[in-house]
Amino acid sequence: MSGSSATANVNPAEVAKFSALANRWWDPDGPQAPLHVLNPARLGYVLARQPLRGARVLDVGCGGGLLSEAMAREGARVLGLDLSPELIDIAKLHRLESTQGGAILDLDYRVQAVESLADAEPGTFDAITCMEMLEHVPEPGSILEACARLLKPGGRLFVSTINRTPAAFALAIVGAEYIAGLLAKGTHDYRSFIKPSEITRVLRAVGLDVEDASGLHYDPLRKTAKVAPGTRVNYLLSARKPG
Repeated sequence: MSGSSATANVNPAEVAKFSALANRWWDPDGPQAPLHVLNPARLGYVLARQPLRGARVLDVGCGGGLLSEAMAREGARVLGLDLSPELIDIAKLHRLESTQGGAILDLDYRVQAVESLADAEPGTFDAITCMEMLEHVPEPGSILEACARLLKPGGRLFVSTINRTPAAFALAIVGAEYIAGLLAKGTHDYRSFIKPSEITRVLRAVGLDVEDASGLHYDPLRKTAKVAPGTRVNYLLSARKPG
């Protein structure tokens, strides 16, 4: 997993695949239903480690804004980035429909690469989230390096992705895509899954201290998700920038 910066760190087919889901992104019974179930667990993981009220937070690969909006509701000042104009349009539309106490959430969205933002605004974020995104880009190391540059000293990065294990292949691809039909076929490529040790190595190389690795466990029958030990399939990592 390279840690070098990329000028075009994007797979157009991946962007097109998720752009096609934009109109139903906020439908809890739609094609992104698993994300709706995972979102409270992802938010809880962040809240347990990072105060959000008043914090400036970046959501990399924000999609239609599920986590971005949830963090803004916790009082964060959130910027969501994605390379899909269709998803950013949906996120902006939903933001306009969502208020808190009658006020629009402190939430903005941009179609912009995180590497570009890191060049323009280094050291400006208290926390960064990058959820279910690294396995969909050609150079995940470039994303992590840009996130490290964007963090303030003492800031935290939160990552979730899928481990490259037989269990992950069986559950995330065969089970979720081909048997249960929870995700569209072709959503994931096993070769793009990333071991925690690989992410940890890059995070350390870019100057971040890994604080935690936990499993993100999804139960499709009960439609629940929880953070618990065991990183064989989906997992979360938190890392802190010293200072």
